[in-house]
Amino acid sequence: MQEIHGRMTERATTGSETTIKTPPTGLAILAMVGPAFIWAAEFIGSGEVILATRTGAILGTGILWAIVVGIFLKYWIGMSGARYTVTTGEGMIDMISRMPGPKNWAVWIVLVAQFASATISMGAIAAASGIFLHSLIPIPAYLWSWIVALFALGVVWSGSFQPLKYVMSLFVLVIVIGVLFVAVSISPGLTTILQGLQFHIPQVPDWAISSYGVSENPWREILPLMGWAAGGFASQVWYTYWVLGANYGAAQGRGYGRPADLAMLKQLSAASAQKIKGWYRVVYTDATLAMVIGVVVTSSFFLTGAYVLRPNQLAPTGEDVALSLATIFTAQWGALGGGMFMISAAAALVATLIGQLAGWPRLLSDAFRICVPQITRRFAWKVQFRVFLIFFLFTNMIIAFTLGLRPVYLVKMGAVLDGLLLTPLQAVWVAVGLYIVMPKLLSEEAKTILRPHWIFLAGLIVAFLVFGYFVVFQLPYIL
Repeated sequence: MQEIHGRMTERATTGSETTIKTPPTGLAILAMVGPAFIWAAEFIGSGEVILATRTGAILGTGILWAIVVGIFLKYWIGMSGARYTVTTGEGMIDMISRMPGPKNWAVWIVLVAQFASATISMGAIAAASGIFLHSLIPIPAYLWSWIVALFALGVVWSGSFQPLKYVMSLFVLVIVIGVLFVAVSISPGLTTILQGLQFHIPQVPDWAISSYGVSENPWREILPLMGWAAGGFASQVWYTYWVLGANYGAAQGRGYGRPADLAMLKQLSAASAQKIKGWYRVVYTDATLAMVIGVVVTSSFFLTGAYVLRPNQLAPTGEDVALSLATIFTAQWGALGGGMFMISAAAALVATLIGQLAGWPRLLSDAFRICVPQITRRFAWKVQFRVFLIFFLFTNMIIAFTLGLRPVYLVKMGAVLDGLLLTPLQAVWVAVGLYIVMPKLLSEEAKTILRPHWIFLAGLIVAFLVFGYFVVFQLPYIL
């Protein structure tokens, strides 16, 4: 991830423009995928380790559909946003600034909502990390959370991601392989899994209500799971950043934090447009890979909760969340397996926090650049970025100290704020960007060649309707 961030920052500084490269074809496309792995590494964290496992333990396999539906619909948002970036060379926040109506009205909504989402979500990850580390070495969980927050800030501040990236990736790989092995070994069979894909809302079992204080309303468990499965609003925005850094199509040489080169787009030749169109195949392959990873990993955590924790009537919550979740590995490999799970889970959460600290300040500085350009003129981007880092350090420490023993509550709140509230609007904004804004930016030749297929509009409309229904008709009853 640091290589991409570094290349983006360097290009933003130099302002270099380069010719659109010839896209790869055939199996060479696989060699160009990369943003998908960054995307997946960022969202394999609390949503999978905690929410998916807990929801499976409480509601069983009957709501497997929620994971598939949530990730599949976000796939259309993320892939469509990346398609816009490949075509124009600008990220999703700049696209949102071009929405019809009062100047920057949509970006202001993003700025306010994402500021709150970032504060709660990163506080939740810091708190959950503290709980897992406390289970390994019994010093107060909030102190562990503070150590994690300071460590993550130091890594992002210094930019020294490279050695840490390999270590963290190894632990994430361990937990993913482990949970995949457990899920396969306890697989209930294809028939049961297919039954879980049928739309069904099971009742919350009595033991979960009486022993763990779980609400009788199953939507209180389902909606947060859908919100953070494959990441929330911010993850779809960050995916356009990863695409910028990967130099796909018109993103070549553009860099982070720059609006599209309108003069270049208006003069885009048919030959260049054909090259951009060729890069779409890379985006489709990359985004589809991220979707498959998200579905498989999240479903595996979900099934292990359903078939390991549920029979023992365990619903991870409060400060015992780490020990409850470790039961999954302990049942297969004894105490050593449980300890390895907690180490790997803590590493996955720390890696997620580092990714969020690298991503959210960029998103917010993008929004500030557009909404409050005076700040950008007075303060360099690095200064803004580090101010956000310091702010989030203190909010992480405060949240961990005051609410640190309620990690599930914090994670669910972060999932609702980041994964649900703005998602219907995001689907609409991406549709408008792809079908109304983008054609106006292109030359007549390019407009015809790069016209998006109707399937993207269909996917975005369905995403809007489904998430819009949840936000309007279900969310008020769980808040």
